[in-house]
Amino acid sequence: MRSKKNIALVIIDVQKAIDHPSWGKRNNPGAEKNIERLLAKFRSCKMQIVHVKHESVNPDSTYRPGKIGCDFKKEALPLAGEKIFVKHVHSAFIGTELDSWLRTNQINCLLITGVITNNSVEATARMAGNLGYETYVISDAVFTFDKKDYNGILRNAEEVHAMSLANLEGEYALIKTTENILTMIDELQET
Repeated sequence: MRSKKNIALVIIDVQKAIDHPSWGKRNNPGAEKNIERLLAKFRSCKMQIVHVKHESVNPDSTYRPGKIGCDFKKEALPLAGEKIFVKHVHSAFIGTELDSWLRTNQINCLLITGVITNNSVEATARMAGNLGYETYVISDAVFTFDKKDYNGILRNAEEVHAMSLANLEGEYALIKTTENILTMIDELQET
């Protein structure tokens, strides 16, 4: 049975790097505000929060350690005591102790937010689903950028986002909105 003790909010790669113009045009301009709202709710309910920080090994990456882009954005700044996992690849489960920490703390339900929908968010959600976690991706608290498809046709960020969520829905995760999740947490508070 789901309880507030076995749920974690997972915030992926919400760092200053993502604001660099080289990423191009994005969708979900309100994603950071929704992440802030979710963080506030989880903090007020004393629920588990996991921050995932990307430190790229690519010397040209906006996420390179030592550069300002590697710092967390103010909307997702961890507080003392909140768990931080540093990753160097797309999935938050590879090369980190995330899975072991979740299992040790008996957390089996993950609510995923962050960036990039079709990259680190999707990679982490797929692994979470495969590892047996009850996984939710919060559609309006994740975002992506315009991207060319395999045939070289430019797809706008909304299309890329929608296709990534479609890839996840039902197979690896359930797709919900911030409002859906806030309602779910309120209902858990009442039980």
